[in-house]
Amino acid sequence: MILQSSIHWTRFPARAHNGMHMPELPEVETVANGVHARIAGERIVSAWFSEKKEPMKSPPALMVQTLEGARVKQVRRVGKHIVFDLDRPAKNEITAVQWIVHLGMSGRLLVNAPDVELAPHTHAVLRLDSGREVRFVDPRRFGRLSIERSATGFTGPGSEPLTITFADFADLFRKRNTPIKAALLDQSSLHGVGNIYADEALFRAGIRPRRKAGSLTQVELQRLHKSLQKVLKEAIKLGGSSVSDYVDADGAAGFFQLKHRVYQRTGEPCLVCNTPIRRIALAGRSTHYCSKCQN
Repeated sequence: MILQSSIHWTRFPARAHNGMHMPELPEVETVANGVHARIAGERIVSAWFSEKKEPMKSPPALMVQTLEGARVKQVRRVGKHIVFDLDRPAKNEITAVQWIVHLGMSGRLLVNAPDVELAPHTHAVLRLDSGREVRFVDPRRFGRLSIERSATGFTGPGSEPLTITFADFADLFRKRNTPIKAALLDQSSLHGVGNIYADEALFRAGIRPRRKAGSLTQVELQRLHKSLQKVLKEAIKLGGSSVSDYVDADGAAGFFQLKHRVYQRTGEPCLVCNTPIRRIALAGRSTHYCSKCQN
């Protein structure tokens, strides 16, 4: 019996990190898959929410009313959000009903036995018919909890990086005068991509992060599209990147940080040409690249 399965953030000593790091697509995918494996098919017997206002994007009373009695059909990732697809057959609803969780900076999802002590900064507890509990813990309260009702369900703010076609991908960047790194981080265009995977994809594609998005050639865009999807899939396979506080559903660190070629390798030799990796500030974020391999 699993007494405590947790998807949370804990210190990983592999490399120094300045400040908190928000989970990106591979980390959120790992979280969602881990929760799904543990609770899919279970019914929510009761729901409790704290009095803290910050995490509550929907009123707690509405979330309680929606969640209690619902069955969890699926837990999945959409962009940087975790989506709980709910089955409420007695309600005869024709729209999709979902509970949406955004982890923010320090959010954790825990699947606990009921006798496990409640962690400080717990803001939601869903008790399941198995007796286990899903708990949302968020010390910094940058996470968000909400209910979504719509005909199509929650789709996120932008396009899905793992499935977007090259034609649609290229259309996102044509005529844009912003640096390509900033354009990749624009969640309204391409949701789920963050600092780590933008840096890594640009390195693999041989493109400097300061290049204007609209200046990229068709060939460069093809390389970037392929590199981004490849690096995201590799990171998911390795359980994400533990550069800050991230661990997976079993409490183990991800391993993709061991595959980083530029991210947080400032001053270290490029793995291709031995040129020291540079770090600059771009779009308010630390950006890492090789001045020789990326043009």
